Amino acid sequence: MASSPQATRDESQPAGVRFIPITTPRGRYRVWTQRCGDNPRIKLLLLHGGPGCTHEYFEPCDDYLAAAGVEYYYYDQLGSHYSDQPDHADLWELERFVDEVEQVRVALGLGPDNFCLLGHSWGGILALEYALRYQRQLKALVISNMMASIPAYNDYATRVLMPAMDPEVLAQIKRFEAQGDYQNGRYQDLLMRHHYVLHVLRRPLDAWPDCVNRAFQHLNPKIYVPMQGPSELGSSGKLAQWDRTAQITQIRVPTLVIGARYDTMDPAHMRWMAGALPRGRYVECPAGSHLAMHDDPRCYFEGLVRFLTDL
Repeated sequence: MASSPQATRDESQPAGVRFIPITTPRGRYRVWTQRCGDNPRIKLLLLHGGPGCTHEYFEPCDDYLAAAGVEYYYYDQLGSHYSDQPDHADLWELERFVDEVEQVRVALGLGPDNFCLLGHSWGGILALEYALRYQRQLKALVISNMMASIPAYNDYATRVLMPAMDPEVLAQIKRFEAQGDYQNGRYQDLLMRHHYVLHVLRRPLDAWPDCVNRAFQHLNPKIYVPMQGPSELGSSGKLAQWDRTAQITQIRVPTLVIGARYDTMDPAHMRWMAGALPRGRYVECPAGSHLAMHDDPRCYFEGLVRFLTDL
């Protein structure tokens, strides 16, 4: 079994940490999880974004979910920083990640009486796919800051997000992308100052929380680029044609959709999702962006906790 350095330090891990063995087409690996709290009725598994990011940006849960008595699980998906990081490109497929989530659920002993699944961003894609395949195992579902269609997201970026940028800045960004120069420091700086601080996390860069900075520093580009694509203004990777707008009516468990006014994702589409889901509910964070748990945490967590306690 191939292991990352992080996945071998069992003795130095915080309380509640557990490495779960999973089976893949490339053999067995381990993924990192951490249990927080104790509630036999509400057990919330968190699926981080990316793909290839980490659980770290979810750390505001410690301030809000713990106080509300919710049992929740941090989890780094295979290839992410705290889990094993095999170097096999064929593992980075949506269906394999869905199978991984099911193996984690079984190992943690979660089931329809208590299993709530929250997916944020890419994690929302993964959570939707999991629900379509395994909803009999779910008590409830939360889709956070994610649309049900990547083509619709790309359209929103083209129609709304890009035209709102300074035309000269957008032209510079497009030139870098046309040249494939995604690692250029100037390209990264333009995105951070003209896109990220407006639509990803609405704070000055020097005020971004440490947990968010760590999550970005630990992102695995060997997963992110092939699946999402190298551009931050739309998706062009393996997920570019992903679309479940026609299937979400099949999800019949209670489902909360969380959107935000300044999100990279279209709030109107996410509101539509909640209405199309048979047991859907919508919360919009009026001051929030893609990481609304950071820039509008009161609205985000009050809506989430209310949904979970109403179950």
